[in-house]
Amino acid sequence: MGAAIERWGSGGPWEAIVGYSRVVRSGDYVHVAGTTATVDGVVVGQGDAGQQTRVILRIIGDALAKADATLDQVVRTRIFVTDIADWEAVGAAHGEVFADIRPVSTMVEVSRLIDSAHLVEIEVDAYSPPG
Repeated sequence: MGAAIERWGSGGPWEAIVGYSRVVRSGDYVHVAGTTATVDGVVVGQGDAGQQTRVILRIIGDALAKADATLDQVVRTRIFVTDIADWEAVGAAHGEVFADIRPVSTMVEVSRLIDSAHLVEIEVDAYSPPG
């Protein structure tokens, strides 16, 4: 029989509408959905991609904790930016968390995100054996 799958939401309204979870643990792996700098319905760091990245990584850290995982266990990040010219600010903020952890990472420019104030969206995968 396969590993149990556990799911946690953030309480945000989009999860039920779209049909997704903020974080899912499947055995030793923890996956966090695409995350933006939205806190209590408000986009934090409007106009500042670096600040949005810092907020996003805090939110991701909180999501990982729900599944008994940490940012230290992240093995992959996927970063979506609406303007690739922001790569240095986003990369520097990413490096504040991951400089020593060094997950594999991808950063790509996308035409837009759900809210025009979102400059960055990040999703992560972690390897976190339970226990």
